[in-house]
Amino acid sequence: MNITLNNGIEMPLLGLGVYDMHNDEAVAAVTHALQTGYRLIDTASMYNNEVQVGMGVRASGIPRHEIFVTTKVNNNQQGYHETLLAFEESLKKLDIGHIDLYLLHWPIKKTRKETWKAMERLYDEKLVRAIGVANYLEPFLDELATYGNVMPAVDQVEFSPWLYLKELLSRTQKDGIALQAYTPLARGKKFDAPLLQALKEKYGKTEAQLVLRWILQLGVSAIPKSSNPARIEENFGALDFTLSQEDMILMASLHEGFRVVDDPLDYL
Repeated sequence: MNITLNNGIEMPLLGLGVYDMHNDEAVAAVTHALQTGYRLIDTASMYNNEVQVGMGVRASGIPRHEIFVTTKVNNNQQGYHETLLAFEESLKKLDIGHIDLYLLHWPIKKTRKETWKAMERLYDEKLVRAIGVANYLEPFLDELATYGNVMPAVDQVEFSPWLYLKELLSRTQKDGIALQAYTPLARGKKFDAPLLQALKEKYGKTEAQLVLRWILQLGVSAIPKSSNPARIEENFGALDFTLSQEDMILMASLHEGFRVVDDPLDYL
């Protein structure tokens, strides 16, 4: 299940996030995910595990051209020249030949413009297959449009049934930007919702599978994080069933503005 980005390259809709995974845990999670069938791995310089992600990719036995790897420029490495150096550092740590998608991690006020300009240079010089942003809500996209020459391929934000950013989704779809959900399961904090429990019985699927399926059917990419082999396999099961339109609407009603990560608007 892939989505075609605005520059014509394909990105898998479902991937593995590796936030807060380190050492052998990260290597094993990436290897197992790829051997399970995942083809999208999402890391970041901030996570301090790019070396291990690269090891997992190489250990998986899956051909590199079948795998889509994302990493991000860290907040303390933003700026024009700093970003170019940060990219080289990530490329070296990953040691997988190339980076598929490079994201601006958080919209740091003083540096986000120059950082994006550097990312455009990386893209123009074909050093990375696609560039995008993370934690960019509408005001940040509005600002980027005033100086950007390349439309972001992806906007990665916190997104779940409990944080249904409907207006942002409409905006990104209109602009041809693929929306991607991190923390899509809200860290399981809302799994006891009566609606989820009823749908769990109806579909014979887990709470995580139902939530991920809802997100994927919206056309939004999802990168749930887990290092547990059983959970990695469970999450991948979101690809093998379909929610009815009625149940899609019901799940949208769970929205309550619930966040587990910082509100990006605090960065305005």
